[in-house]
Amino acid sequence: MKLVFLHGAGNSSLSFYYQLRHFRNSKAIDLPGHPAGQPCSTVDGYVEWVRGFIAARRYKDVVLGGHSMGGAIAMQYAMQYPEELKGLILVGTGARLRVHPDYLDQSRLADPADPDWLERQRSYYAGVEQDIVNALMMRAKEVGPSVEHNDLVACDRFDVMEEVESIRLPTQIICGKEDGMTPVRYSDYLSEHIPGSKKVIIGGAEHFVQLQQYRQVNLAIEKFVKRLGRR
Repeated sequence: MKLVFLHGAGNSSLSFYYQLRHFRNSKAIDLPGHPAGQPCSTVDGYVEWVRGFIAARRYKDVVLGGHSMGGAIAMQYAMQYPEELKGLILVGTGARLRVHPDYLDQSRLADPADPDWLERQRSYYAGVEQDIVNALMMRAKEVGPSVEHNDLVACDRFDVMEEVESIRLPTQIICGKEDGMTPVRYSDYLSEHIPGSKKVIIGGAEHFVQLQQYRQVNLAIEKFVKRLGRR
């Protein structure tokens, strides 16, 4: 089984640092533009790019995990190409990802040296070990606000609330209890509409639950993978 993780808007593979360290046969992808290359303008565009990435490496029995925008990509992939996946892990995401206009304006108008933009990036990682925060901030500067804005626009246009119940893959849903960007109700909706899905809500964590409470997240993923192995 191959765990493949997809990061969120304006982020990078570093957002799955602790999962890569824990799960030996795992891969976290840097989506195009994060920071190398040109970003895709839609979730569908990212789906096709990820599909090409997986096919080129001949990964088999793929369990596709995604955080926030990465979760949107994973869901869309599962609806379009279910036969290519073994299961889904959806972290801090939703069937619709409306973005507050303030976030869109802030990323659209900022530059990589903007102290307000940088401080907002840093605020996402409350409770994360400082060495990892420093690495995340360096990568955030490399990716930059224009790519974040591109991704947020793609998220704002994403809406599969009427289609998500068509997913028939085993699905693990994970959310931080204090997540303000993709609140628990988003995960509740997914668990109610994806047949047979399992949901874990983790206390003491916000939007980056996989960094803030990584041991609990890793445990939930471990249990999910073991259940898949018994199928």
